[in-house]
Amino acid sequence: MAEDLSPVQEYYKDKTVFITGASGFMGKVLLEKLLYSCHSLKEVIIIVRPKRGKAPETRLEEMFKLPIFQRIKDERPHVLKKVSIYQGDVTYDSLGLSGESLKHVVDNTNIVFHMAATLKLEGNLRDAIDMNLMGTKRALDVAKQMKQLEAFVHLSTAFCNCDQEVMYEKVYEFPHKPEDLMRLAEWMDVKTLDAITPDLLKPHPNTYTYSKRLAELLVRDHYETMPVIIARPSIVTPAVAEPLPGWVDNMNGPVGVLIGAGKGVIRSMMCKGELKSEVIPVDIAVNGLILIPYHNSLAEHRPALIPVYNLTISDAKKRTWRWIMDVGRDLGMKYPFEMGLWYPDGNITESKIYHIFCTIMFMWLPAYLIDFLLAICGQRRFMVRVQTKVSVGLEVLQFFTTRNWDFKSTHFHQIFNEISPNDRKIFKINTDDVDDHQYMHTSILGGRQYVMREPLTSLPKARMQLRFMYVLDRTCKIIILGWLAYWASQKLGLIELFRHAMDVAKIELTNPWAQK
Repeated sequence: MAEDLSPVQEYYKDKTVFITGASGFMGKVLLEKLLYSCHSLKEVIIIVRPKRGKAPETRLEEMFKLPIFQRIKDERPHVLKKVSIYQGDVTYDSLGLSGESLKHVVDNTNIVFHMAATLKLEGNLRDAIDMNLMGTKRALDVAKQMKQLEAFVHLSTAFCNCDQEVMYEKVYEFPHKPEDLMRLAEWMDVKTLDAITPDLLKPHPNTYTYSKRLAELLVRDHYETMPVIIARPSIVTPAVAEPLPGWVDNMNGPVGVLIGAGKGVIRSMMCKGELKSEVIPVDIAVNGLILIPYHNSLAEHRPALIPVYNLTISDAKKRTWRWIMDVGRDLGMKYPFEMGLWYPDGNITESKIYHIFCTIMFMWLPAYLIDFLLAICGQRRFMVRVQTKVSVGLEVLQFFTTRNWDFKSTHFHQIFNEISPNDRKIFKINTDDVDDHQYMHTSILGGRQYVMREPLTSLPKARMQLRFMYVLDRTCKIIILGWLAYWASQKLGLIELFRHAMDVAKIELTNPWAQK
């Protein structure tokens, strides 16, 4: 007996989906969700680059071994055969496709999810333009040839218009033209481009948001001739439920901060605790992506402006950064990480002076001390290098945690109202019923298991290590503070004053008639 399909599942039936960036965090979750919930589709085509000498087919086999694909293996193993993989790269013309592979893509694709991008916030401008801007142009060039194209969904970021006080679901103009920047990156040498990058980026904090904003303009300019759509997720965090509760495979954003703090590496972070966080679980964001082409297909008339969706959760569900950090710290104590470098009791602060003091005292000095001890023991030094990466990452992240963001997600929340009750269950995008504390719990455990690869069976040992680190931390602080107090007392003459007072008291005790 044939399975009854929901309206969204019916929409995807017998369709071919083409995905760039399928090996990324969101890409893998999108691939799994399409195969599991839109199992009547015809085919999913993905492109990947060879990595460490591994062929694309080998990389796909390794991807399918990840725990997120286990429910498909258990319930619908046949759908894995619907995945076609080609060697490709968005930094090459035609995405690195040619001959039969290119022909197959352009002849059969109905829906494109363009997700490939470099997410390095601190990366250089040339790489960002090549991947995020020119890569988008190359994807559009291939999509122009697709004979049955119904939707081209470009994955952007909610933070690409950071000069706007309120960010609506529309494309904002910008003085720089995408074509000019692409030509600039082609002929200018890297050293010169790096020198002028700070002036080019203003008001953007990094090359990622800058290149994503230019890519939006490029996609917008194709709207007259192509069914292009822009989706802008906020900071993407671990899964609420699908494909696994807490699933995450990278240290970007808050997850990296919580892991770094839990390991005792991050001791201070610039953050305005009272501000609302702008995060969205990966499964909620991916469900939104899948629903967007269907939602656009319902429109009776083609919109005058390119459809844009800000993928953010409702304002009522946005927790403050302080709440996230406090709950994360408490859960980190309950479920500690293995082999932490120090006791995890870092802070968030709005004071730059206090942040610099904590960074020097509790991050840089210990890093140099550990490397010094490693050098004496003839071991490979690594802590200063790790601390440098952490500091760069925190400096970039603080732009997002010290500013108030106001996203209007009318189009995205409208989807929920216009899909069937069954699709609301299958493709969950409403988080009103999510228990925030439970979600933090699964996120911490997800980071522990899937990113750090520390099994839950190691918790008893990790708790013993945490107790030891606590004693060591308090002992070291008492010694350091005691030494600082002694040094300050000497400089201020308090030691001599105390000795003199003691001598006077001793004389009076031994000779009470001396003063008389």
